[in-house]
Amino acid sequence: MATDAAMNRLKRQMCAALAGALAGGNPPVPEAGALLWRAFWQLSRCRTLHAAGPNPIGWAEMEAWCRLMRVPLEPQHVEIIAAMDDAWLDHAYASRGARAAPVKSSQPLTPQIMDALFG
Repeated sequence: MATDAAMNRLKRQMCAALAGALAGGNPPVPEAGALLWRAFWQLSRCRTLHAAGPNPIGWAEMEAWCRLMRVPLEPQHVEIIAAMDDAWLDHAYASRGARAAPVKSSQPLTPQIMDALFG
Protein backbone atom coordinates (compact mmCIF):
# COMPACT_ATOMS: atom_id res chain seq x y z
CA MET A 1 0.00 0.00 0.00
CA ALA A 2 1.31 3.43 -0.92
CA THR A 3 2.03 5.99 1.73
CA ASP A 4 0.04 9.18 2.17
CA ALA A 5 3.05 11.20 1.01
CA ALA A 6 3.29 9.14 -2.18
CA MET A 7 -0.43 9.53 -2.86
CA ASN A 8 -0.26 13.28 -2.27
CA ARG A 9 2.72 13.51 -4.64
CA LEU A 10 0.82 11.50 -7.27
CA LYS A 11 -2.23 13.74 -6.82
CA ARG A 12 -0.09 16.86 -7.41
CA GLN A 13 1.57 15.27 -10.44
CA MET A 14 -1.74 14.20 -11.95
CA CYS A 15 -3.30 17.64 -11.46
CA ALA A 16 -0.19 19.27 -12.98
CA ALA A 17 -0.35 16.92 -15.98
CA LEU A 18 -4.03 17.74 -16.41
CA ALA A 19 -3.32 21.47 -16.23
CA GLY A 20 -0.66 21.04 -18.90
CA ALA A 21 -3.04 19.08 -21.13
CA LEU A 22 -5.78 21.68 -20.70
CA ALA A 23 -3.28 24.39 -21.66
CA GLY A 24 -2.72 22.58 -24.96
CA GLY A 25 0.43 20.71 -24.10
CA ASN A 26 1.28 17.05 -24.07
CA PRO A 27 2.60 16.60 -20.52
CA PRO A 28 4.00 13.31 -19.32
CA VAL A 29 1.57 11.36 -17.16
CA PRO A 30 3.19 9.51 -14.25
CA GLU A 31 3.25 5.79 -14.96
CA ALA A 32 1.61 5.16 -11.58
CA GLY A 33 -1.30 7.37 -12.65
CA ALA A 34 -1.98 5.94 -16.14
CA LEU A 35 -5.13 4.11 -15.02
CA LEU A 36 -6.39 7.18 -13.14
CA TRP A 37 -5.74 9.36 -16.19
CA ARG A 38 -7.82 7.05 -18.39
CA ALA A 39 -10.54 6.77 -15.75
CA PHE A 40 -10.77 10.56 -15.39
CA TRP A 41 -11.19 11.16 -19.12
CA GLN A 42 -13.73 8.37 -19.49
CA LEU A 43 -15.69 9.67 -16.50
CA SER A 44 -15.48 13.23 -17.78
CA ARG A 45 -17.44 12.15 -20.87
CA CYS A 46 -20.37 11.35 -18.54
CA ARG A 47 -20.33 14.84 -17.03
CA THR A 48 -23.69 16.61 -16.82
CA LEU A 49 -24.28 20.30 -17.35
CA HIS A 50 -26.40 22.95 -15.70
CA ALA A 51 -27.27 26.49 -16.77
CA ALA A 52 -23.96 27.92 -15.53
CA GLY A 53 -21.73 25.17 -16.92
CA PRO A 54 -20.43 21.68 -16.16
CA ASN A 55 -21.12 19.71 -12.99
CA PRO A 56 -18.54 17.69 -11.09
CA ILE A 57 -18.27 14.01 -11.86
CA GLY A 58 -20.75 12.28 -9.58
CA TRP A 59 -19.95 9.53 -7.11
CA ALA A 60 -22.53 7.30 -8.79
CA GLU A 61 -20.72 7.68 -12.12
CA MET A 62 -17.43 6.70 -10.49
CA GLU A 63 -19.00 3.68 -8.84
CA ALA A 64 -20.70 2.62 -12.08
CA TRP A 65 -17.43 3.05 -14.02
CA CYS A 66 -15.64 0.78 -11.53
CA ARG A 67 -18.32 -1.88 -11.90
CA LEU A 68 -18.58 -1.70 -15.68
CA MET A 69 -14.84 -1.66 -16.27
CA ARG A 70 -14.21 -4.16 -13.47
CA VAL A 71 -11.57 -1.89 -12.01
CA PRO A 72 -11.52 -1.62 -8.22
CA LEU A 73 -10.44 1.86 -7.14
CA GLU A 74 -9.12 2.49 -3.66
CA PRO A 75 -10.38 5.55 -1.75
CA GLN A 76 -7.09 7.38 -2.38
CA HIS A 77 -7.52 6.79 -6.13
CA VAL A 78 -11.02 8.25 -6.02
CA GLU A 79 -9.57 11.23 -4.13
CA ILE A 80 -7.05 11.79 -6.93
CA ILE A 81 -9.77 11.62 -9.61
CA ALA A 82 -11.85 14.10 -7.59
CA ALA A 83 -8.85 16.46 -7.33
CA MET A 84 -8.35 16.21 -11.09
CA ASP A 85 -12.03 16.96 -11.55
CA ASP A 86 -11.72 20.05 -9.34
CA ALA A 87 -8.78 21.22 -11.48
CA TRP A 88 -10.77 20.56 -14.67
CA LEU A 89 -13.77 22.49 -13.34
CA ASP A 90 -11.56 25.40 -12.25
CA HIS A 91 -10.14 25.55 -15.78
CA ALA A 92 -13.58 25.24 -17.40
CA TYR A 93 -15.08 28.03 -15.31
CA ALA A 94 -11.99 30.25 -15.60
CA SER A 95 -12.05 29.95 -19.38
CA ARG A 96 -15.67 31.14 -19.31
CA GLY A 97 -14.82 34.05 -17.06
CA ALA A 98 -16.76 32.48 -14.21
CA ARG A 99 -15.71 30.98 -10.93
CA ALA A 100 -16.70 27.49 -9.89
CA ALA A 101 -19.05 27.25 -6.97
CA PRO A 102 -17.37 26.03 -3.78
CA VAL A 103 -17.61 22.29 -3.39
CA LYS A 104 -17.80 22.46 0.38
CA SER A 105 -19.55 25.02 2.53
CA SER A 106 -17.60 26.75 5.27
CA GLN A 107 -20.78 26.69 7.40
CA PRO A 108 -21.33 23.43 9.28
CA LEU A 109 -24.69 21.77 8.75
CA THR A 110 -26.94 22.34 11.77
CA PRO A 111 -30.50 21.30 12.63
CA GLN A 112 -31.53 24.94 12.21
CA ILE A 113 -30.22 25.02 8.65
CA MET A 114 -32.01 21.76 7.85
CA ASP A 115 -35.24 23.22 9.24
CA ALA A 116 -34.79 26.38 7.18
CA LEU A 117 -34.22 24.34 4.02
CA PHE A 118 -36.81 21.62 4.41
CA GLY A 119 -39.25 22.99 6.97
